Amino acid sequence: MAVHAHPDDESSKGAATMARYVREGAEVMVATLTGGERGDILNKAMERPDVRENLPRIRREEMARAREILGVHQQFLGFVDSGLPEGDPLPPLPEGCFALQSLEEAAGPLVRAVREFRPHVILTYDEEGGYPHPDHIMTHQVAVEAFEAAADPDRYPGTGDPWQPLKLYYFATFHKDRITALHEEMLRRGLESPYADWFKRWDERASDRKPVEITSRVQCADYFPVRDQALLAHATQIDPESSWFACPVEVQRAAWPTEDYHLARSVVDTEFPEDDLFAGVRERVSR
Repeated sequence: MAVHAHPDDESSKGAATMARYVREGAEVMVATLTGGERGDILNKAMERPDVRENLPRIRREEMARAREILGVHQQFLGFVDSGLPEGDPLPPLPEGCFALQSLEEAAGPLVRAVREFRPHVILTYDEEGGYPHPDHIMTHQVAVEAFEAAADPDRYPGTGDPWQPLKLYYFATFHKDRITALHEEMLRRGLESPYADWFKRWDERASDRKPVEITSRVQCADYFPVRDQALLAHATQIDPESSWFACPVEVQRAAWPTEDYHLARSVVDTEFPEDDLFAGVRERVSR
């Protein structure tokens, strides 16, 4: 189960991993906590009055297309997007939004989803949300709460029979080693790299953020094209001419053919580095 804040997050973080495991026979669920109602239109080609007026519905339709491309199950958990506050000072978050819910109210639907779907592995964001969007930070908190509470019959009564997930991972998608490898491979091939500005931002944030330790790398380069198709399905959010697609797939295959994770919780034995998110799980489940 991959736990995300908004539609499109599932296609930008861990999508090739999900596509690989689905095609190897795993059941994969994406739990999307909000509908992305306060998202902007980030693809200029989609900036039309009819799109803006119907953005919540259109984002759900985009999610349905991405879900089909990836081959995953998916469900919205019913919360309202908090938006990304901007300004100095930052404005207050809108009343009733996801990030303002109490932890118990926010986690209840996810606990129910975990108990119904019964995943062995859960994927989500780290403590900083991957980036400091209030919905991403809340998603982290909710996913940790659900991982720890779903097996306790005394917690969240009325949300189904208890279930113990076995491993909880954080995405480690946009880390400096990966971007450096992509940048250097593009330069080696005589291609213009889009990543110079990324390094400036990293240098600016170096004192603010501790790098996520990578414990697990999943080989999934064969599924990078599927990931890109799923991203493009979110047409209001992803510009085909944007930096998302500036690095050719063949460069990515050569320079960094994995998607990377940090194992944050585990109730099974495993050894690092891992190359399989089900390491230790397969042995336990097959007994």
